[in-house]
Parts: sequence; C-alpha cells; structure tokens
Amino acid sequence: MNNTVSNHPESTADREFVHSRLIDAPQERVFQTFAEPAHLARWWGPNGFSNTFEVFEFRPGGTWRFVMHGPDGTDYPNESVFREVVAPERVVFEHLSEGHHFVMTIEFIAQGDQTLVGWRQVFDTAEHRDRIAKFVLEANEQNLSRLAAEVRRVV
Repeated sequence: MNNTVSNHPESTADREFVHSRLIDAPQERVFQTFAEPAHLARWWGPNGFSNTFEVFEFRPGGTWRFVMHGPDGTDYPNESVFREVVAPERVVFEHLSEGHHFVMTIEFIAQGDQTLVGWRQVFDTAEHRDRIAKFVLEANEQNLSRLAAEVRRVV
C-alpha cells in the first residue's frame, strides 16, 4: 500500500474490474432488482448459481449475508456490509472475506427510458485481481446479463 501523502487519490486501475451494461428499463426498476432481495437472489452471481439470503439489511452499515450455491453443488458463504445506498443511483458494499475481499460500487445512471449500470469491483491487491481475472471477467458479464433478464420480472 502506498504510504506517501498525496493530493491525488491512489489509482486502483491495476486492481479493479470495471463493467457496464445498458439495460432496457427505467432507473427505478433496475435499482429495484438490487434493492428487493427476492429479485436480487434470482440474478446475483454467474450462470448456474443460486442464492439463499440469510440477512439483507439494505441500508448503510447493514449486513448482507448469503450462500451462493454453485452448479456443482458447492456452497460459497458470503458476507458484505453496505457502505452506501443512494436510491435509485448507487450501491456500495464491502465484501468481507479474508481470501476474497473487495469493494463493489454499482451505479444506476438514467439514460432516458434505459439505465446504464456501472460496475466497479476493487480488490486489495493487483495480484488478487490477476489471480481471479479469468473467472471474474466472464462471471461479472454473466451477472449483468442475468440482471437484464430479471428486470423484465419487476412490476
């Protein structure tokens, strides 16, 4: 970690993934697919994964604890804390895991009747990012595709 004092924030480019997707739905509806756990549980994660939510406290400081069930039957416990919730514009959460720690910022930007979803996932080190890049790059795109499909279920 850079310990020098600077007026410029430290660049995270070497330890982040950035994705975006234009979703054919209004901003409020797209945000709702994240804010409502029944919707979020259906689309969160890559293809073939499902989720069981244990705690979903959708507010700054709130806990999000769940188990992702892999297509091979493996369970992946997850715990995060919401750092920022600005409806219907942005959600920031910190994924709390010693071996897989990151901060995720999801922005929902209105573009007329559509919404540009911006997805920024920042890891502690470039080495961690590089180690999981092959899986995460595709998984994040699948996640956004699943979001686009789930938006059609929101009424």
